[in-house]
Parts: sequence; C-alpha cells; structure tokens
Amino acid sequence: MSDAIDSLYRDVVLDHYRHPRGKKKLDKVDFRNSGKNPPCGDEIEVELQLDHDTVKDLSVSCSGCAISVASGSMLYEVIKGKSIEEVRKIARVVKAMLKGEPYITDGIDFGDLDVLEGVKKFPVRIKCALLSWTTLVDAIDRAQSGNNSGMSTTE
Repeated sequence: MSDAIDSLYRDVVLDHYRHPRGKKKLDKVDFRNSGKNPPCGDEIEVELQLDHDTVKDLSVSCSGCAISVASGSMLYEVIKGKSIEEVRKIARVVKAMLKGEPYITDGIDFGDLDVLEGVKKFPVRIKCALLSWTTLVDAIDRAQSGNNSGMSTTE
C-alpha cells in the first residue's frame, strides 16, 4: 500500500471508529441479530426496518476494535435504501474483497467500503471486518426463514 493510500485507509477507519454511524435504536424492527468475535472481543447488534424488500432504516451498535466498529459504521451508510438482494450482493463483495478474491461491483455505490480492502493484508483482522456483514446476512436469513432473532459468532 502506498503511503497516501495507507494514510487514507487509517483516516477513514479512524473516522468511522470515533464517530460510528447508525447507533440509534429503531422503534420498529423487522430483522435483528447479534454477533460476537470472541478472539478480538467485538460485539454487534444489527436491527433492520424494511419497506417491502428495501432497507428503510437500520441500527448498527458495535463495540470492539477499530476495524470492527468502522466496518459496522460503513455497513450502515451503504445499505440504507438498498434492496435485500443488493444487500446480499454487497456482503458477498465485501467478503471477497477482504479475502483477496475477485469480485464485481456492478455499479453499486460502496461508499467508504473500498478502504477495507487493506484489511486483507492482516488476515487475523478479516473476521473483525466481516462481523457486521455476517451478522447482517444471518439476520436476513433467520428472518426470511421465520426465526427473527439469534446470535452469530465468528470463530
């Protein structure tokens, strides 16, 4: 990573860590899930409110390391207003990006998420960056199968 890109990565991650977006609680919740990353001590709760098949509002409450909190904050900024199908696609792209696998964005706005690509250089931190995304997808899977609450753990 060049010094300029490394600096941008640090600045964006630290901004999201210090000022996480989406920590409010929702009055109406359609999807909810909690997740933990025990090795790092990361914990997250994700709540979604839908309007048909679109994310109308969400809450992302995360505590833990800077990467985990920043990734949850970025998730909040990126998925609001997106369809469940788009959310699943974004989650797949984030996972591929973090693992250094090929991916196609198909013109979807990923906001600040591209800076998380630098995490792949630190394999032990990939689970931190993925926690919010796996917790979100698990919430969607549970809700669509009729089980609206649960806990995800990345180990």
